[in-house]
Amino acid sequence: MPIHKFSLLFLIIFIFNFCSIEEQSLAKWVPYDETAELKENSKNSLKRLRFMRIQSMHQDKNSLFSPFKKELLGFKKKEYERLKPLILEKSILEIQENVQKGLVSYEKICLFYLFRIYYFETNRDTYLNAIISLNPDVLDNAKLLDKKRKKQINHPLYGIPILIKDNIDALPMSTTAGSAAFKNNIPNNDSFLVKRLKEKGALILGKVNLSEWAYYFCQDCPLGYSALGGQTLNPYGRKIFETGGSSSGSGVAVAANYSVAAIGSETSGSILSPSGKNSVVGLKPTIGSISRNGMIPISSSLDTAGPMAKSVMDTAILMNALVGFDSNDEYSYNSKPVFYQGLDTVTLEGKSFGIFKKYEKDSLVKISLDLMRKAGAKIISFKAPEIVLKNFIKLLDIDMKNDLPKYIKNSTNKKLPFDSINDIVNFNKMDSLLHAPYGQENFTRLVNVNISQNQFRKTKCEMMKLAKSYFKVIKNLNLDAVISIDSKDAKFAALAHFPALGIPMGYKRSGRPQNITFIAPSKKEQILLNIGAAYEKINPVRNMPDLFKQ
Repeated sequence: MPIHKFSLLFLIIFIFNFCSIEEQSLAKWVPYDETAELKENSKNSLKRLRFMRIQSMHQDKNSLFSPFKKELLGFKKKEYERLKPLILEKSILEIQENVQKGLVSYEKICLFYLFRIYYFETNRDTYLNAIISLNPDVLDNAKLLDKKRKKQINHPLYGIPILIKDNIDALPMSTTAGSAAFKNNIPNNDSFLVKRLKEKGALILGKVNLSEWAYYFCQDCPLGYSALGGQTLNPYGRKIFETGGSSSGSGVAVAANYSVAAIGSETSGSILSPSGKNSVVGLKPTIGSISRNGMIPISSSLDTAGPMAKSVMDTAILMNALVGFDSNDEYSYNSKPVFYQGLDTVTLEGKSFGIFKKYEKDSLVKISLDLMRKAGAKIISFKAPEIVLKNFIKLLDIDMKNDLPKYIKNSTNKKLPFDSINDIVNFNKMDSLLHAPYGQENFTRLVNVNISQNQFRKTKCEMMKLAKSYFKVIKNLNLDAVISIDSKDAKFAALAHFPALGIPMGYKRSGRPQNITFIAPSKKEQILLNIGAAYEKINPVRNMPDLFKQ
């Protein structure tokens, strides 16, 4: 064959193959008419499940996966099935063991989760709207950690993919708080806690959805809704059970195995609530143990970040990495190290607990108390003090009005055209159906809030005293912790600066998950984790959502 004919044939083959490759594409998410779903949900007896929106009106879900198109196309279902028993529902230590054995790499772990997120989130029957953004650099970061593994690994979080609530700064992704106004908010730096995670070698997989502005935006709107992310759905019952909030995406993502673990944040119940609603472990730490620097605030008096995971051990490992003193956080302190070693040997023998009488009738609580007594624990019931925190909202209002502009000034991309809450309110008014379909009552109220600093400090001090008196039984009876349910006593724990740990307790007849919550005095996270690990051993009830066992 003449050379020119051979060259022509080669060129034709090359062009054909190139075009074929280019024509390959990922299956795309196609927005659909949700009118019928919304109509059905409008009949729900629970007001907060009467959705006005489910899908995001701002986010092109397909754009989440575009940085990983090549890798996802090359990642076959056969490989996913091979990796599933090595990663799915596995603990951090189990995954690390599989890496050490050479059964899986950190890159493959990331690909597994990216494929899983893609598989479920682009399916109309399974999507959860849990993810707002994915880190475009995560696979490159994972490859680098694989190369350095034998020389650098020194913490269990090394190479482990973690999801971050989208009110926490994590470059190169935007920090949005779920708001259309902050869609393009590229922060100046990583938050302090993300820096801590990266120092330990953790991989930041992406950002998760949340109740917009950490559920301090609209009044009585659905938990887990944000303009950017849409309505987060509960994997145990999509559009049937609430997600809890405001760390809705964190709880949902961990429950559905979209990552090994996640970081949430809490002002009053925002970690404990979604942990309980999604059958995961959640720790609301003592305020100041984890820096809030680089986190969009509600209240500098009460805000904290915290770990959410499938087990107490994983929660302890995350907490170990997150703690640290930060001079830029007024509440930050040099906390004692959090130990995860030895949690497998702890027991409830000799431990003393108090429980409010109002919780004793709960069927799952009864089972838990019986198991705890059999394990050697002493349990004392008592009537909860009748204390009303009438100025709680006022405290949050004043803090947020002062704290949010500080975040905007110090942390946000200078291109954002906002200096105040009023600016954000006016932006949302430009298209309220798109930006704020449930209204923005809380933000509108904040514009007119006014109180002197002296009065504010006095109010805050009074409420903190009241909250601590709510738990005075701990000291009076020398208890290790008080027992609660989900986030029912979160407001008091927040004001008292007491840590709280929620652990799966079981499922109601409807299938709805519920957590037992242990509350202890300030800086007693280690005690809570020891208690939690011991409780988990005697009542290992957590099950994956059926729909997400695939």
